[in-house]
This record gives sequence, C-alpha cells and structure tokens, in this order.
Amino acid sequence: MDVKVNGPDEAPRASGRTVDGPTNPMVTPLLTDLYQFTMAYAYWKAGKNQERAVFDLYFRKSPFGGEYTVFAGLEECIKFIANFRLSEDEISFIRQSLPGSNENDFFDYLRGLDCSEVEVYAVPEGTVVFPKVPLMRIDGPIAVVQLLETPLLNLVNYASLVATNAARHRFVSGKSKLLLEFGLRRAQGPDGAIGASKYCYMGGFDATSNVAAGKLFGIPIRGTHSHAFVSSFMSLDEIVEKSLGSSDGSTNCEDFVSLVQRWLSKIQWSNSLGGTFGETNQSELAAFTSYALAFPNSFLALVDTYDVIRSGIPNFCAVALALNDLGYKAVGIRLDSGDLAYLSCEARKFFCHVEKEFGVLGFGKMNITASNDLNEETIDALNKQGHEVDAFGIGTYLVTCYSQAALGCVFKLVEINNQPRIKLSEDVSKVSIPCKKRCYRLYGKEGYPLVDIMTGENEPSPKVGERILCRHPFNESKRAYVVPQKVEELLKCYWPGSSDKTREELPSLKDTRHRCINQLEQMRPDHMRRLNPTPYKVSVSTKLYDFIHFLWLNEAPVGELQ
Repeated sequence: MDVKVNGPDEAPRASGRTVDGPTNPMVTPLLTDLYQFTMAYAYWKAGKNQERAVFDLYFRKSPFGGEYTVFAGLEECIKFIANFRLSEDEISFIRQSLPGSNENDFFDYLRGLDCSEVEVYAVPEGTVVFPKVPLMRIDGPIAVVQLLETPLLNLVNYASLVATNAARHRFVSGKSKLLLEFGLRRAQGPDGAIGASKYCYMGGFDATSNVAAGKLFGIPIRGTHSHAFVSSFMSLDEIVEKSLGSSDGSTNCEDFVSLVQRWLSKIQWSNSLGGTFGETNQSELAAFTSYALAFPNSFLALVDTYDVIRSGIPNFCAVALALNDLGYKAVGIRLDSGDLAYLSCEARKFFCHVEKEFGVLGFGKMNITASNDLNEETIDALNKQGHEVDAFGIGTYLVTCYSQAALGCVFKLVEINNQPRIKLSEDVSKVSIPCKKRCYRLYGKEGYPLVDIMTGENEPSPKVGERILCRHPFNESKRAYVVPQKVEELLKCYWPGSSDKTREELPSLKDTRHRCINQLEQMRPDHMRRLNPTPYKVSVSTKLYDFIHFLWLNEAPVGELQ
C-alpha cells in the first residue's frame, strides 16, 4: 500500500504502515536554511551526494540551569521524514533562489528525492536525556540528510525546551496539584501555541485552555469565564430565565435567583462568616448566578474582579450553596491577582466555616485555582509561604520559556563512507564525538540511572553485573567503574528506510506523557532539584575514548614556533 502525502506525490513507506504528514502544513522541505540547498547542489556537483553519512542530533547543555532535558518532537520529525518530497512549485522556487545552479539534471535529482534510503535511530520521545548523548542518529545519502538538518532541529528544539519547562513546573508544584496550561494568547504565534499545549501535556500538565490543541491531540481542555463576563452584568434584574431543574430531574426551582439571595443573607447573618464582609457587589452576584444557570454541573467562578474577601468569595458561596440545594456540586474558584498565598488560605477558611455552619459535606475542600503570571519561582515561593491552592493555571512564562530562549540542539557529521569524522573547537564543549555510536543507560542497585555511556557501534554491549569503565569524553581524570544492575539501550529504529529493520511504532501522546512522568520519577532527586542539582554523568567507553583522542590529535593542525 502506498503512503499518500499532502500533495500529488507518494512518500516512502516504513514497515508497510502509512505515516501521516506533519501537524503543521508549513513543515515542508523548504522550511530550511538556504545553505542546506547550496550544499546539496555542491555535493551533487562534486559527485558526493550519494555518499553515506551519519549525523548526530544532540544538545550541549541542559536548559534552565538544570541537569536534565525531556526529549520531545520525535513524532513530528518522523512524520516530516516520511512525507519528504519536493513539489514542482518548490523546485521552481529553488531554481530561482540558487545562484548559478541552472543545470536541469540537478533539479531532476531533486524531483526524485525522498527518505527511502535514510535510517533514523532515536531515543523514545518523552525520555529524560542529557548533554552530548545523541537524541537522533540520521544515516543516509549526505545531500538528503543535510536537507533534513534545519527542520529536524526546528521540530526538536522548542518541543524539548517547553516539555522540560513543563516538567520543571510539575516538579516544583508537586504531584498532587492540577496544572493547567493557559498560554495560548501569549505564545509566539499559532504554531508556538499549539506546540506548547502538546508538549506541556507531555511534560506533565493535566489540561489546556487551547481548544484547537484539545481537538488535534485529545488533550483535556479547561476554562471558566473572564473578568469581562463579570463586569458585563449590572444587576440581578438582567437575569430573565431564572428556573433551574435539580440534578436528578425530580424537581424544578422556578426562581434560582431568589434562592441565591436567601443563601447570601444566611451567610451575612452567620456569626462565623458575617463579620468578614458587608454588602457584596450585586453585579458580580448576577454574573455568578447567570453562569451557574448556564453551567450548573461545572460552576467555577473568577472571584477577584472587585474584592476577593468582601465580595467574590461570599457571592460564590451563595451560588454554590444554592446549587447544592438542587443536587449540584460547584467546582471552585479562580484567583487571578493579589497575594495568592494569603487569599487562598482565607478562601479555604471561609469554605471550611461554611461547611461547619451549614453542614454541607465536602464544601471545605472546594477547589482553589490560581493564575496571574505564575512561574517556577513564584510557585516555589508560594510553597515556602504556605498556601491552599489546588490548581495552577500557568501561561506566559511556561509557553514562551521566558528564562531561556532556546535549547541549542546541534546536528553534526560523525561519519562518512564508514570513516569517522570529528568537529574540533578551542571550546572543548563544542568538540563532537565521532563515529556511529550506540548509547546505553546504566542503572544502579537502588534503581536510579547512574550514567549514560556511548560506545562504538560494533563494541559489545554493557552487561548486567559486569564491571565497565566509564570515561568522561574529554577529561582524562574523570572516570569510574560501574557494575550495572540494569542496562537500557537508548537508540531505537524509528525509520528504517529501505532496510528490513523493524520500525518502532510511534506511541500516542498519552503513552508518551506516561513515559515522561515515569522517567522523571525514576531519576535520583538530587539530579532533579531546581537549584544546584547534582550533575548527571555522561561517558564513553575506553575504546571510544581512545579513538576520540587519536582522531583529535590526527585532525588538529600542528603549530610551529619561530
């Protein structure tokens, strides 16, 4: 069966399975830097375009001052690779854009390009990963693989950065809190918003406000109303349809507004509650009542339009108690300004007093959601101050990755025609690790990962219970013996091209999210902490260490002093 793409041509197959195109239709072969096409032409002109090359995609430093990264974006990369074909219109544009390259044979070559001869090995999406270890290994004709560089980096860099940011917010919030991604309006354009919703969910968030992302990826969507809804009401007289049936349909309240007013009066006359406020804002009460009439099963009110303590909370409680009379259970409140620690604690006290005063079981556990430009630091501060927030709605700082602009993944040639290649630099952190490699994660007796190790492709795999020397790639003195209790091979085949290798299936987003959460829980806590985390060890085998330094000395020019 042929694989159909977003156009008239056919794309390669992998294991006989159709692979959908990228989520964003703008992800095409032209979503690349011009120099990728200039190099493709130069390779072709030199007769090198079919030479077999291996590239590693990896990053050099974990983001946000942390010690780990969550790998994301692989699914979109495979979708792009599976559907990689240049249309006539795209080829025509390339012809106009390349200086001096008007040879028809080259453009005929472009017409036939696909990824049927490309192999992609990758770490499973949602895995916790570390610097220098290849996230993806791309093996194929050099001109084709070169054309994949920029789009693959684009698809991995932001996805991994925002998934990591989400994981860090989950870590500081704790497992029990509900995390809601509210970043759509502040994200960098539509694609940034859609990607943020997907990868925040992967990184541990529970839901998004983004309806489009909910439809595309099956992410739970959440939302209530804004301040505009509250301030759009002037008085209770605006509510025309006042009736509300009970939750079981057995009775009907003809005047729900009056029921709300009676409950507000009871709260005002209560000895334990009435001293905290006087007359509440009646337009706010009208808005809450109207919203409850529209959504009696999911009533959640934004309570800070006028005054949280003196108006928002008592008005909410009056409506929630009226709903309770009819068999409905209100969800809770959202705080979007002010001292969130203090206000959440005061709200909880009020809810507990209501439960005790009126005998409404569970009212004291009403959900309190906080928003208002939250980030890792503010949530950490709230934890230290003490708060009663059950859910955090996080937007700007999360989806824009405000504290770090980019992850900085790179795409480096490590082998061509079976000959290892190395990229040197005066900055040792930028020296690449040559040759086609295999990568393993070694676990200790306590079940935590101890070290990631890279070996040459043909070296024997590390074995459980057998001691192996792990060496820092560039620092001679940093080395340690490890006796692994578990060995996990990291790179798996996700695109076998024309080979008969078995392709790993792309999991669902929920499965990837589950993997990510499990991976994060597997890590040693000192590697995960927000400030001054313990560095995680990334190493190479002794054989690969020796080869790196042999190639380094062989390739580095020798200076001459005069």
